[in-house]
Amino acid sequence: MGLIAREVERRGIATVSCSSAWSITKAAFAPRAVYLDFPLGRTAGKAGDVEMQREVMRAALATVRDAKQPGEIVELPYRWADTDDWKDGVMRPRPGGGGDHGDDRSDRLPTPQYQTEEDAALADPECATCVFPERSGALSGT
Repeated sequence: MGLIAREVERRGIATVSCSSAWSITKAAFAPRAVYLDFPLGRTAGKAGDVEMQREVMRAALATVRDAKQPGEIVELPYRWADTDDWKDGVMRPRPGGGGDHGDDRSDRLPTPQYQTEEDAALADPECATCVFPERSGALSGT
């Protein structure tokens, strides 16, 4: 995302990247970024934890305003859990875990999933720049 963010910034639009991969974000030299020590793919917080998601987004947007150095990465203070035990199973499938993956990741579905009914109502099914798996073949491998 840092490479894309730099191009967007070159065109005059401020960006902030949200990352759970410090080394990759640093290497890509995003114009500014926030780092959360969360599982990959869960950068905004836990599914259904609307308050934490709002806090993360507010902190990310404040970084657009407050970051002083190009490439600055701000580590946000939020924690995924009370302990770091969750890290023991990250990227290692567990026998008997949920889904087809043998771990606790959510299954991918062929239709967009929304956190609230309001989000679903606001989504534009005709969005020309949105990626919907059933249209792109992302789930079928085409």
